[in-house]
Amino acid sequence: MNAKPSATPAPSELQSFWMPFTANRQFKANPRLLARAQGMHYWTADGREILDAVAGLWCVNAGHGRREITEAIAAQAATMDFAPTFQMGHPIAFELANRLAAIAPPGLDRVFFTNSGSESVDTALKIALAYQRARGQASRTRLIGRERGYHGVGFGGLSVGGIVNNRKFFAASMVPGVDHLPHTLSIEHNAFSRGLPAWGAHLANELERLIALHDASTIAAVIVEPISGSAGVLLPPVGYLKRLREICDKHDILLIFDEVITGFGRIGKPFAAQAFEVTPDLITTAKGLTNGAVPMGAVFASRKVYDAFMQGPEHAIELFHGYTYSGHPIASAAALATLDIYAREGLLTRAADLAPAMESTVHGMKDLPHVIDLRNCGLIGAIELEPRPNRPGTRGYDVFLKCFERGVLVRQTGDIIALSPPLIVEPADLARIAEVLAEAIREAA
Repeated sequence: MNAKPSATPAPSELQSFWMPFTANRQFKANPRLLARAQGMHYWTADGREILDAVAGLWCVNAGHGRREITEAIAAQAATMDFAPTFQMGHPIAFELANRLAAIAPPGLDRVFFTNSGSESVDTALKIALAYQRARGQASRTRLIGRERGYHGVGFGGLSVGGIVNNRKFFAASMVPGVDHLPHTLSIEHNAFSRGLPAWGAHLANELERLIALHDASTIAAVIVEPISGSAGVLLPPVGYLKRLREICDKHDILLIFDEVITGFGRIGKPFAAQAFEVTPDLITTAKGLTNGAVPMGAVFASRKVYDAFMQGPEHAIELFHGYTYSGHPIASAAALATLDIYAREGLLTRAADLAPAMESTVHGMKDLPHVIDLRNCGLIGAIELEPRPNRPGTRGYDVFLKCFERGVLVRQTGDIIALSPPLIVEPADLARIAEVLAEAIREAA
């Protein structure tokens, strides 16, 4: 049973929590507190129903309050709350790894557990660097990210990421030897595209330019999000990811897909790599792995990468990396229950069936005031708004607030409104989202 909503705290009770990625003073002057969740909805502390149009934070793919996950967590906590995975193990971590390998792209059947998307990215980068050294290519230390990419908040992820505000305060401590590809958003050429944009595959060739600048013998890996979510839903042009794969193969460079957002059914396949028919060497995941119920992440590695480490004395540790909570028993139980729900309800492919309705929802806003672009793929959508003169981000924030006041939670990134509802969403929910969002955009004009 879900607990009843609690009373709204007094302003003095809000001060101790330093909130992440939040304007703390603004929020605490007018807090938006969520107290309960079930299915497609949250309820606020004062009892208002809020339709969740963003799956919590891109993570609650099976909807809120899933009894099976709750019961699995409770049962595992009662059986064994913690077990180390340093030189020890417990059965359900191995069971989970096998279940994940079975739905991964062919060949990516080695799984390293983490606790978040940020940790998954830093783990994948460390694996890439150590892989090159293990095979006698120690000069390959350079990493290539992409402008406007988001790869979490660890120093490795910040370094390969390309969102300015995330980087600028920490520039002096960035990982050295990192370069960036250009991002793929071009409103000039691709505004209001339905699905993947037709223009821009040639942007992948910028990787050849970086290789010519640095020399392939210095480059360990390229990391990109198949779809850049946190930057405002930046889609890969048709053929772009395949071209990146070709260039990486040509120069013996690892390709990493950051699928923390796109993993676990978001665009109609278990992973975007399958939807786009491009298999990387490593995939980072988190979020939907446990339906957001318990922090957990995972890195999928190809057999080629894994086997490079399995050399030398058998008693020797092959990779000096890991976390106290890697493969945590309670997180593993939550993930197994989540995978059961995904399989039973067909949620890992349901987004493909709902994609036309999502597309109609997004592109139905084309003629609204100040809408300059619309983007969609699977159950992801974005509405980009024209910034107000000298006040970037304020129009998007106003739309976000007006939607919340009307009972719909959307995601705001500057002047971009992102949509990523739970995979259990129904057409009637999409219609309600569209209605409220259109009203908010008109009012914010």
